[in-house]
Amino acid sequence: MNLELELDDLVQEFCSDERHAASVRALAALGDVRHYRKGSILIHESDVGDTLFVVIQGRVKVYSTDTNDREITFGVIGSGDYFGEMALDGRPRSASVITLEPSICARVTRTTLLSYIAREPEFALDLLSKVIHRARMATNSARNLAFIDVYGRLTQCLHELAVPQADGSALIPERLTHLEIASRVGCSREMVSRILKDLESGGYTEVRDRRIALVKKLPARW
Repeated sequence: MNLELELDDLVQEFCSDERHAASVRALAALGDVRHYRKGSILIHESDVGDTLFVVIQGRVKVYSTDTNDREITFGVIGSGDYFGEMALDGRPRSASVITLEPSICARVTRTTLLSYIAREPEFALDLLSKVIHRARMATNSARNLAFIDVYGRLTQCLHELAVPQADGSALIPERLTHLEIASRVGCSREMVSRILKDLESGGYTEVRDRRIALVKKLPARW
């Protein structure tokens, strides 16, 4: 694989900030580029790791499970982004990461990352911004779990994922299972299935090629 061309394509498609794009490209070029199959676990929660991953192609899911194998999804990271920055403090990983599709990542060791920051101190600001953004997302998720009911969290999730279509509807590009939605919302698969069935029966949603489409404004309450 031509890493330079691959990263240039990444920059063109996913990074609107050229300075940020150049930093990510330079960082990835310092790493060990690897190809991963769908379903490959890149990070195990609680393991001690010293590697940051730059996603060159594909998507990964950040998640956590409990002793009963119940899962909650913290987010999905795509091309042009990176994860594993928490390895800088040398403590155990706070979540697991798995590929959602065949992916290509550049693995950058903690030593290499620190050397890069020393040469390019502006990247430290980018890194800090990323940590702050993800901390805010975690705070919002915790607040939603505490103060918003399951229906509210589900509809919020659907709206965030849906992409407007020419016919006035909004389509979720991913073919998400009810279990995957439940993992993102923080509830049971059965509850998601019940709500989605009611929304479809009421004409608020429909399934198009195994993708959920929002065809009219969702009701405020369920």
